[in-house]
Amino acid sequence: MWGHLSASPSMYKRMTSRDSMNADVEADSDALQNGVEKEMTNPSWKYSCPHVLVATIVAFLFGYHLGVVNEPLESISVDLGFSGDTLAEGLVVSTCLAAAFAGSLISGWIADGVGRRRAFQLCSLPMLMGASLCATAKTLAGMLAGRFLVGLGLGVGPPVASLYVAEVSPAHVRGTYGSLIQIATCLGLMAALVIGIPVKNIVGWWRVCFWVSTIPAAILALAMMFCVESPHWLYKRGKLAEAEFEFERHLGSSHVKSAMLELSKSDRGDETESVKISELLNGRHSRVVFIGATLFALQQLSGINAVFYFSSTVFRRAGVSSNLANVFIGIANLTGSIVALVLMDKLGRKVLLHWSFFGMALAMALQAFASSGIASNYGAFYFSVGGMLLFVLTFAVGAGPVPGLLLPEILPSRIRAKAMAFCMSVHWVVNFFVGLMFLRLLDQLGPHLLYSIFGTFCVMAVVFVKRNVMETKGKSLQEIEIALLPQE
Repeated sequence: MWGHLSASPSMYKRMTSRDSMNADVEADSDALQNGVEKEMTNPSWKYSCPHVLVATIVAFLFGYHLGVVNEPLESISVDLGFSGDTLAEGLVVSTCLAAAFAGSLISGWIADGVGRRRAFQLCSLPMLMGASLCATAKTLAGMLAGRFLVGLGLGVGPPVASLYVAEVSPAHVRGTYGSLIQIATCLGLMAALVIGIPVKNIVGWWRVCFWVSTIPAAILALAMMFCVESPHWLYKRGKLAEAEFEFERHLGSSHVKSAMLELSKSDRGDETESVKISELLNGRHSRVVFIGATLFALQQLSGINAVFYFSSTVFRRAGVSSNLANVFIGIANLTGSIVALVLMDKLGRKVLLHWSFFGMALAMALQAFASSGIASNYGAFYFSVGGMLLFVLTFAVGAGPVPGLLLPEILPSRIRAKAMAFCMSVHWVVNFFVGLMFLRLLDQLGPHLLYSIFGTFCVMAVVFVKRNVMETKGKSLQEIEIALLPQE
């Protein structure tokens, strides 16, 4: 197959005239429609799965670093001398998020500049250095410096992971692979919670919690050397032969021509033009960017990461053992993620996203009722714990995995990396302020009003999804891009 492609005049090679290439595309489109080029069967998932699994290490690290300070935060504050300072505790959480915002802003330019594989390797370096700084910190400033470096890596990594998984996944399993990102995030959170259990009994154990995170970061940097590069990125860079080779590695030789044809059909001849922020906000694709940014904002305004950051504190106030609460939250998160894995390519993205936000709104209503004083102490306990577990479960079914999967699907290839970076920066801005202000708002507004506000945002998300989100299940990225092209 490879020898045949190399020997024959390549229909994919960039020519001095776009018209010549378009003529080739039309000719091969006819052949494709007649069944000569296109395989009737889907590519085997076995070729692409190992590459996707390596990419999900970023999601594991994302989840781990979100939860690593949850249980040890009290011990860290005592050892580093800021015990009782809620603002300093909030900074330990939010410094990472602020740095992640900065990292996410440049992630698109990094991914487009050096490629997806090298972007993974670059994001692993600050996570390695930052975790080491945190583990050896003697002061609050040292801890914040380490958290800042970790945040830079977390800002670059998740957008690149979403891009990479979308671009190397066969269409019929892209939703399933996208759900693996959420499962990896969940496993990272659970690992952080489990590893943090001995922190109250072993002095300085929180340092071990940070050292552990250097292991997957090192594995990511090394394993990416053996993974495929995104053929979409290679095609945009004019490296057609390399794109064909990478398609063969993760789709199989019989699907190379049809995959390359799909890429050429969506090529509008402007791939090499630079993308400016103004184009994302006011260009022809600004509506798609707006949908993505809004989905990420609503995801965070639902209050989900406040649950992950401060679940131990909240459950202690409700009289529940923090260790037991964290285990149940991890189980709920993993259960919901597995449900999403099974249903993503069957029911579709929009259905899961719609009912996920609906379930989250219902869960917040239970939380608000539990804290209103209407229910008895016994009933309030069950409503509070049940509401939080239901919230995490329904989040993991749709609101967690879908936005990161849907955005690379609906964003055109030319702006995909940079638009994804912009949307993720919105995610981190909202995430930062929720993490910084949650405990203070909980004290000032009370749980009843705060949970009611979070529930209102969930209801807004239900309406937004119904009106604005399209279904992408089973469609290739090129089919989606062509369908979303604005009318000239």
